[in-house]
Amino acid sequence: MSEDTKEVTNQDAIKQEKFHYSQNRELSWLRFNQRVLEEAGDDSLPLLERLKFVSIFSSNLDEFFMVRVGSLVDMAQVSPKDTDNKTGMNADQQLEKVFEAVHGLMPLKSFIYQGLVKELREAGIEDLPVSALDAQEKKIVRTYFTDQIMPLLSPMIIDRHHPIPHLANKELYVAAHLRNGKGKDMIGIVPVPSALPPYVKLPGEGVRFVRTENILREYVPALFTPYEIPETCVISVTRNADISFDDEKFDDNDEDFLESFSKLLRKRSRLSIIRLEISDSVHNSFFNAITKLLGVARQQVFEDACPLKMKYVFGLADELPQERAKTFLYEPYTPRWPEDLEKGESMIAQIQKKDKMLFYPFDSVEPFIGLLREAADRPDVTSIRITLYRLASSSKIARALCHAAENGKDVLVLIELRARFDEANNIAWAKVLEEAGCTVIYGIDDYKCHSKVCLITMKAKNGMNYITQVGTGNYNEKTNAQYTDLALMTASPDIGEDATAFFQNMMKSELNGHYKHLLVAPTGIKSRLLELMDQEIQKGPDGYICIKCNSVTERGIIDKLMEASRAGVEIWLIVRGICCILPGVEGYTDHVHVRSIVGRYLEHARIYCFGRGSQAQYWISSADLMTRNLNRRVEVACPVYDQDLKEELHWILDVELRDDVKSSTILPNGLYSRNQPSSVNPVSSQDEFMKTSPHKKVVAAPVKKSLFGMLFGKLFG
Repeated sequence: MSEDTKEVTNQDAIKQEKFHYSQNRELSWLRFNQRVLEEAGDDSLPLLERLKFVSIFSSNLDEFFMVRVGSLVDMAQVSPKDTDNKTGMNADQQLEKVFEAVHGLMPLKSFIYQGLVKELREAGIEDLPVSALDAQEKKIVRTYFTDQIMPLLSPMIIDRHHPIPHLANKELYVAAHLRNGKGKDMIGIVPVPSALPPYVKLPGEGVRFVRTENILREYVPALFTPYEIPETCVISVTRNADISFDDEKFDDNDEDFLESFSKLLRKRSRLSIIRLEISDSVHNSFFNAITKLLGVARQQVFEDACPLKMKYVFGLADELPQERAKTFLYEPYTPRWPEDLEKGESMIAQIQKKDKMLFYPFDSVEPFIGLLREAADRPDVTSIRITLYRLASSSKIARALCHAAENGKDVLVLIELRARFDEANNIAWAKVLEEAGCTVIYGIDDYKCHSKVCLITMKAKNGMNYITQVGTGNYNEKTNAQYTDLALMTASPDIGEDATAFFQNMMKSELNGHYKHLLVAPTGIKSRLLELMDQEIQKGPDGYICIKCNSVTERGIIDKLMEASRAGVEIWLIVRGICCILPGVEGYTDHVHVRSIVGRYLEHARIYCFGRGSQAQYWISSADLMTRNLNRRVEVACPVYDQDLKEELHWILDVELRDDVKSSTILPNGLYSRNQPSSVNPVSSQDEFMKTSPHKKVVAAPVKKSLFGMLFGKLFG
């Protein structure tokens, strides 16, 4: 065997060894989404909240197909030999596994949904077919069809004289099998008008309704009167929405950039079909005609007896009397004003006395909005700098920035136009901010700016004072009430100077800037995390790593965690979604434990902890441990130096590690095992956070290894 052959063989062996303790990211994500679906089957939750989880599962899957499956489809065409560095599968092999896994989820979705339908019916909430209505109700629906639906319809026959129309992404269509007097078969397509409400509510007690697509389906024979109609179904297509922005060439002129980007958004709706959803089993001849018409393979077709668009479920509670609606929903929760902040006092003065941290959605976002408003009005404030990734459609934060600019403050807004599916909203806000006098820049070519940093600069006698806010989540009041996130506010001059350098570097597209305290990707976070892991590796069994994030996919990070495990370092990962490292694999990741929490709120905060007790180092960050975040995005991680805030972070992590109500554990084969609640003192971390504020209940004692030993015994003993 030649030396070159030996080298290739050794390299293959090393790659194969890595596959022992890692799994495919797409399959890991599908397992996460399955746990979202399983929440709908938790009969301890209110009925409409359970129905919402079915809708969330569906919308998650929609985006997964548009983005991730779309990427694999493109990769299979452009670079079919490229392989996934977690499993060694090429794009076609991954697509086969993905389609197989999704087909496997459909019966579970149907089973859970049908169970909910029965329970909802017993509770007086009914989604009815037209055939189940009485004579008077049918008359109401028929009148609605004639007066409201019929004038908006554009029925089409598909034959050699009438080519197939463009089917819009995720819109609903009624497809009809047509047969003329000569026995010739054709297909009729009728778009369900998106301008209409999703359902018609029937008179009487409770909430009884008929979905618009079912009304149209009932009366579709009236649209194709010369034809016999053996069968109909509702269909929806999912299109590839993974536009590659890297290849788009934009002029340096901002207006041209906005216009080009707007054109790119319009292109999204016309990309290739990657999934067909169909509401019913239909005969093979009709099925084959539809799939041939749309150019999809059988594996891309998913029969789904559930509604193909389910956003309407979020409004069903509004149809009920307020008191009755409460029984179907979570008990309302109002975010608290943090106990360590005084209402009515200067936010800037309070932060200058001591670092503060907000814990969303349990803490209110109002203190931060108040900080911006105060900065807008204070005469000593010279400038506000902020990065924006996803804004609320009605944003108090953006309004506060506009107010500051109108007051003569120098307001710089780095807004990322490429925040997927929020591009149009960001473009609209960019124009509003510019009109108010803000300086707006649009990120850096090839690198999305995903960081969450706000810098307020004030004149002082001996130079400048700073207030720096660094967060794990977006400046978005809507998601601040739905996602768990952290926002650190500090008057540290060192961090303020780093933040100043960060914005200066962003203005000139400098990605390799030097920072003393902040970590900034794409060059600064991964390298520092690897150094911190090496420090724990040097401690051997006394080393400790605890990381909370949304996803773990970065190969270098995975390999370093494996190395730390082999050194005996105790590793706890709290990962909401994708986790490509397999824990508990003998000889590789024996000391790695992965927990995941799916509950009322979307787990979104990122916390990095290295070491134990008073020596522990804590960071909060906008970055997940993903290849894109660490290598291809502008992200920021900020150290937490205040001892009280460190203890708050420790308490948050400790509560989540003790969660045995809404948590699951990843097994060495990548599957999840739902943790069983203690019969004595079950812990639901999100419920605990709603009841108890970390600002009041700080666990002052250092982390003891015995605590995590007990957890290990509980999970795996």
